[in-house]
Amino acid sequence: MSSTPVPAVSQARLTLYQRDDCHLCDLALEVLAAARSPEFDSVFIDGDEALEQRYGVRVPVLRDQRSGAELEWPFDVAGVCGFLSPPVAG
Repeated sequence: MSSTPVPAVSQARLTLYQRDDCHLCDLALEVLAAARSPEFDSVFIDGDEALEQRYGVRVPVLRDQRSGAELEWPFDVAGVCGFLSPPVAG
């Protein structure tokens, strides 16, 4: 049985910042599933003053904890795939 190597992108440490009862957050989850994104943590900003101040009206936001890069809504499958792809050296 042959195994396929896992691309480096799967090692990204991702966090999705979201709110409870957030329709856009639900849509973001669907996009992430369709993009086959690697596992990520979900952080609900409700009740956390610092996170609400930082992400309040911006949620959902996908953050790469390694690079600090953030992808703000609206995003689609192509946007997520581009965000998750390692930069091309050149």
